[in-house]
Amino acid sequence: MLKILFIGDVFGKMGRITLKRTVGKLKSKYKIDLVVANADNLAHGKGVTESTLKEAREAGVDFFTNGDHAFDANQMELYKNQPIIRAANFPPDTPGKGWAMVNTNEYNILIINLLGRVFMKMNYDCPFRKIDEILANNFLPENKPSAIIIDIHAEATSEKVAFKHYVDGRVSAVLGTHTHIPTADAQISRKGTAFVSDVGMVGSNENCIGVDKEFIIKEFLTQISYQKKIPEKGESIFCSVLLTINPKTAKTEAIKQIIEKININ
Repeated sequence: MLKILFIGDVFGKMGRITLKRTVGKLKSKYKIDLVVANADNLAHGKGVTESTLKEAREAGVDFFTNGDHAFDANQMELYKNQPIIRAANFPPDTPGKGWAMVNTNEYNILIINLLGRVFMKMNYDCPFRKIDEILANNFLPENKPSAIIIDIHAEATSEKVAFKHYVDGRVSAVLGTHTHIPTADAQISRKGTAFVSDVGMVGSNENCIGVDKEFIIKEFLTQISYQKKIPEKGESIFCSVLLTINPKTAKTEAIKQIIEKININ
């Protein structure tokens, strides 16, 4: 069986420290073949940099997906030579790729990143049509995916659920990211597609989805935007899902939510 650990949005320094303290022991405990993490908030909550990506790789993450903050740090070169993708439904000329075939041991794992459109600020291409385009690729027998994993980075639960039904039976897993709150709907369809509306996040658990709560409350009270403060100490949460996939059929046989908390002082 193929085992893949998918980690939700890693937020800032606390998130990176949490990876260091958590990923290694989980890889050993569950005999994981591949670790994937969403890097949309890796660098101080806004995008990803070369140094923060290196730190997460040293913590044990093998590959990275992204989201709407993919280019906030303005480090376009990362998408040429690092194990990271951006959403496939960005415009065609956007730096980087929206999917990748990751090889681990004897397995070929197709990882796809997509952005939702409901309640999102930018006008992305249609993720439904884009997935049809990607899956229409005629993969050679020697490069046939043992698993197909989709990170759909979206705000609306309805859009994620509709997308799950749209690709049901065609992919191994549809894993939601972006809202930072782990949902209680982890499931596997009759056709073997795993789903969760949102995996959750890795970072401060005592504030507002990774950001200092005082600033967020102040914004709600005043309707004025303030510069955000990112906590670096306190209780941190680690949210992920562990997938067990039959590589012969690319169907998921088990999905397990792994959520842990640690203290960072």
